[in-house]
Amino acid sequence: MATVELRFSALPAHVRTARLVAAAVARRSGVDEAVLDEVRLAVGEACSRAVHLHRRHCPTTPVMVTLIDDEKGFSVAVADEAPQGPPEADDTLADLAASADPASGDKGIDLDRDAFMPEVGLAVISGLVEDVAIEPRDDGGVVVRMSWPIPA
Repeated sequence: MATVELRFSALPAHVRTARLVAAAVARRSGVDEAVLDEVRLAVGEACSRAVHLHRRHCPTTPVMVTLIDDEKGFSVAVADEAPQGPPEADDTLADLAASADPASGDKGIDLDRDAFMPEVGLAVISGLVEDVAIEPRDDGGVVVRMSWPIPA
């Protein structure tokens, strides 16, 4: 079993490095070549989500990525330490829809990419990876765990 740990500051430029390292470790572990693009994209989405949250809530705290290659397969865990809690009222789709007044031409609150980015990233990851788990951390934050099988 081999484990690679990456810890990087919350800068978008480091997401590319995490994707490249994940693809290299996945390739070395025996993940099918056809799946490597999926690994790169899923790890990139998870890291982008964590970087986004860290920049917003805890910019000096590093993002942690753990890559594990064992007999069961290849797995990746991306951990953030951003505080979790109920979304603010103006961040929910229901409130956005309720604030709209089509008769007056008012479309409600402007859709801010920052308000939805973390959830969109999780949706993309869930669509890419069959074995994915999103778990809250005791210290606040989330761990996105993804795994891929290694062909026999």
